[in-house]
Amino acid sequence: MMLAPAPAPALPAEQSERQARAALTPVDYFRGLAILEVVLHHSSGAARRYAEDGSAVLIFLNVLNRVLHFAVPGFLFLSAAVLTRSLLARPDFGRYVWRRVVRGAWPYLLWTLLYVAWSAWLGDRPWNDLLRPDKWLLWLAYGKGNFHLYFLLVALQTYLLLPFLLPLARRRLRLSAALGLGLAVQVGVYWLNKAYLHLTYPASNVLWYVAAVIMGVAVGARWSEFEDWWKRRRSKVLLLTALALSVHLPMALMFLNGNGDQLNPWLYSLSSWLYTTPMTVTVLGVGYSLWRRGWGRWVAVLGSVSLQIYLIHPAVLEGLEHLSPSQGVEGLGAAPALPMFVLMVTLALALPFAAARLAVWLRVNSLLFGR
Repeated sequence: MMLAPAPAPALPAEQSERQARAALTPVDYFRGLAILEVVLHHSSGAARRYAEDGSAVLIFLNVLNRVLHFAVPGFLFLSAAVLTRSLLARPDFGRYVWRRVVRGAWPYLLWTLLYVAWSAWLGDRPWNDLLRPDKWLLWLAYGKGNFHLYFLLVALQTYLLLPFLLPLARRRLRLSAALGLGLAVQVGVYWLNKAYLHLTYPASNVLWYVAAVIMGVAVGARWSEFEDWWKRRRSKVLLLTALALSVHLPMALMFLNGNGDQLNPWLYSLSSWLYTTPMTVTVLGVGYSLWRRGWGRWVAVLGSVSLQIYLIHPAVLEGLEHLSPSQGVEGLGAAPALPMFVLMVTLALALPFAAARLAVWLRVNSLLFGR
């Protein structure tokens, strides 16, 4: 009986490729896709001011901006999935709370302070505001220190909510059932808010994203099964996402163009949840597909510093807008919208990425970003 030949040893290049692939996970790919979405969304919103009314460029920027409007539920979904998986495997709540303080509360406080000072330096708010307690209450209680900081506040609320959702995680709901449950609870939250809660800023409250959080809890409880589930169900998930977008996009464009008063707020909110919730699942599925094939490693590399890019890129965009006003400068005219958009995206990714690497080199990453 002949023995099968032993497999040939991997070449050094093959070993290096395998190690590099193992170091980058599907979570990194998800974060990379999500942070690309954030930068493209914010850059398209800023570049709209440089486009002519009715132009093809403006239409393109408007559609891109509304399609790419799922980052907050996306990141909350991922946080819920990753932390649920961790808590089920190791329910050390002391460690959980401490890490959430270091990685969530501290960056939120620090970057609120930095952005308040930054906007005052740019002239967008008076320096005297920094001495007003009512302003600090607004900035910290509702995430209004800058337009993007409310996400960190909602993430903190998600961290507080997740331990109470562990009984749901232990039931290991089917993912399709979790989607239905999450949307049903989300609808209940809408009407509860309308009748009783009257949240001042609903988008700054985790309840406004509870469908994505519940979906994340379900995925976290079935993490090892997700990749196979995605392979079997992706066509249905993609179809559901596309159908939901076809309903949501016309209303979202009306809202973006200043016609929000003509919309039914209930239908608009419902269409948004119907689109963003399965879209978050789609992004994770695409992340797994890219990881499995070893494609687009640069996306995962961006994902490994997604928080740093998220925190820094608005300062880049705001600085560019101050350097190149949309109304033009002394006969020079305004910058063309499309080149400005490309410039914004490039710098909003490159400069924060470089800053993140510099922070690691200077060993101040933990101080600045809690990482």
